[in-house]
Amino acid sequence: MSGVPGDALDPQVWPAGAEVGEDGAVRIAGVDLRSLAAEHGTPAYVLDEADFRRRARAWRTAFEEAFAAIGAGVDVYYAGKAFLSVAVARWAHEEGLRIDTATGGELAVALRAGVPGEDIGLHGNNKSDAEIDRALAAGVGRIVLDSLVEVDRVAEAAARAGVRAPVMVRVTTGVHAGGHEYISTAHEDQKFGLSVAGGQALEALRAVLARPELELLGIHSHIGSQILDPSGFEVAARRILELRSALARETGVLVSEVDLGGGYGVAYVPGEVALDPVETARAAARAVGDECARLGDAVPRISIEPGRAVVGPTTVTLYTVGTVKPVTVDGAPTGDARDARDARDDGASAEPFVRTYVSVDGGMSDNLRPALYGARYSARVVSRRGAATTVRSRVVGKHCESGDVVVHDVELPSDVRAGDLLAVPVTGAYGRSMASNYNHVPRPPVVAVRDGAARVVVRRETEDDLLALDLG
Repeated sequence: MSGVPGDALDPQVWPAGAEVGEDGAVRIAGVDLRSLAAEHGTPAYVLDEADFRRRARAWRTAFEEAFAAIGAGVDVYYAGKAFLSVAVARWAHEEGLRIDTATGGELAVALRAGVPGEDIGLHGNNKSDAEIDRALAAGVGRIVLDSLVEVDRVAEAAARAGVRAPVMVRVTTGVHAGGHEYISTAHEDQKFGLSVAGGQALEALRAVLARPELELLGIHSHIGSQILDPSGFEVAARRILELRSALARETGVLVSEVDLGGGYGVAYVPGEVALDPVETARAAARAVGDECARLGDAVPRISIEPGRAVVGPTTVTLYTVGTVKPVTVDGAPTGDARDARDARDDGASAEPFVRTYVSVDGGMSDNLRPALYGARYSARVVSRRGAATTVRSRVVGKHCESGDVVVHDVELPSDVRAGDLLAVPVTGAYGRSMASNYNHVPRPPVVAVRDGAARVVVRRETEDDLLALDLG
């Protein structure tokens, strides 16, 4: 496992610029994590800028080349919900990506970064009037409509602003994909989009065409998150194209764009394999090309929205170890479903064992995913070479919750101790963006590293920041 002393860094789960020195310390993009911690403190998100740019280019290039082969253009939108800052928005745009936003706050960040309005999209299942008005004022390239009510709301806002609003209609295809029910977004019983099977999707498309204040760009779908099997995208694409064709037969309007969404999965622990951009793009292009040929329709312009796949593996969260506590566990304790399942899978009885609880100076306030839906991560001591022997460990945070777990199960050096630096990789997506101030803990900084230099792109919050909001 990724905590074993002396083992190589798995390239699937560590940033491209990460390497282990002879002393066992880890450097990223030429920056020693020990010196970074000394200067910027812990916890801290450490982001490999060159790796971010490389991944952004890889997804854009893969889809552009695959769809060029069937005569289709492609727009790649970076899904800002994964993690967005002014610097990240600039990097993504400089690498040829547009920016997908889901709230007024994300829109504000993209605009602050200097991204032109036409290269920004606005999502959201419950957009406020202010968010819609701001998007229209900024001249965003598209507003993704998520309900029948929004058709009229956006049309009326466009009329007030004296503009014609470019829109897409988000549909649910019934394709259920992703690593957890909470992050699967195309089955019928959830809050996003309009049902294809139930007829609401076609009704919304008709309603858009009936409003002269709206320009119907196309149809949007997003089937889930952390998807590691590309077949779901292929099935969803066919259903969207069938809907597109049905609208054309009824109205004579063949929409020019189809958005296949995002949700491209990454590896979180050694042994997992991320979706490959080239293979994923080629499979999607084949499905779109074949279905359009069957339907007799022109191939649409395609857009996709990778977020996690671009930023997730570029970042590690750097912690300082505090309390180290060995605990004797009498088999699979009550409530520990993971241990009970593992014991059943192994066909073995649950024997007592010692688990070492390694507490760090962060926790669920900087990485909510393990507590929210049991997400798995790995960890490694990155400040020195540890003992050759290991102990079964659980990395936990400092918060007043028993579920405040960062890494459920990892082998760490048997001499792990207070003061060690511990890094958890693949935290670029939904780490800082979902961070909180639980227990009044200030949120960590984001420190970008490149060519041997580190710079803060999002500063650490302070207690003064927290107190400034409290009016007493």
